[in-house]
Amino acid sequence: MTETPFWERPLKELDRAQWEALCDGCGKCCLHKIEDEDSGRIYPTNVACKLLDRHSARCADYRRRHAFVPDCLRLTLTRLKDITWLPESCAYKLRAAGKPLPSWHYLICGDPEAVHRAGQSIRGWTVSEIEAGDLENHVVEREL
Repeated sequence: MTETPFWERPLKELDRAQWEALCDGCGKCCLHKIEDEDSGRIYPTNVACKLLDRHSARCADYRRRHAFVPDCLRLTLTRLKDITWLPESCAYKLRAAGKPLPSWHYLICGDPEAVHRAGQSIRGWTVSEIEAGDLENHVVEREL
């Protein structure tokens, strides 16, 4: 009998390494957002965290990121329920809803570059926060 792949199991059953491996590497969660104080609406921008490698869409110093970006969120199962701005394609969001991973997810296709070829990552359309200036000038209309 074949064991169910970890990415098909309920999120609460995953160990730390499996949880981390579920990330599709899109980098969208590392883009700055702007919240309208009156309406609470979240507006996405094309401005990447200063630690985000905009080619690989991965954090340049993931293990020590909180030392450089204190407000960086650690995504947990508990927090997942409260974070409304994650992209619809997010593996954590999909699996929490009992949905399968998309065909371009590296755990399905075996290719970490597939997320980029599918146009599902931040590669090619973002700017670093170091160069960006005012976030209001970088709001994007595209679906994250």
